Amino acid sequence: MITTPTSQVDGRKAFALTSAIVVLALVAGAIHLSLGAPIFILNALGYFALVAAYLVAAAVSHPLVVRFRWLPRVALLAYAAASIVAWLLIGGFYWLGYLTKGIELTLILLLIVDIYRVHGGVRGLLGQATDSMRWAVAKIRHQGT
Repeated sequence: MITTPTSQVDGRKAFALTSAIVVLALVAGAIHLSLGAPIFILNALGYFALVAAYLVAAAVSHPLVVRFRWLPRVALLAYAAASIVAWLLIGGFYWLGYLTKGIELTLILLLIVDIYRVHGGVRGLLGQATDSMRWAVAKIRHQGT
């Protein structure tokens, strides 16, 4: 019987989760881009920029990036949630809107799973966010003296 080391399995799961998040966000962005109106183009550009930030946070091991790796996850989650709320407020309840909101809801759920995977849950996320913000404030104060 051939067994796979746990770290290798975990790495594959992390890659699959990251890939799914990236694909869903890119699809949501592409759908918005295809609609052509300036508000949708801006929404698409926001998705594309946040995907780039998410990939940097997932792939780069520089200490500064690691310290703030929580930020793109939270930003992408909040962005998808804001897109859903905006759709509910503005309207346009067509099949493509429902499809896109389904994609965005799935994206939000996968980002929550990713936050639990990387940070151990909301408490871990808040702890890392608080620590990184304290570090940033201390750096700014130190530069001012």
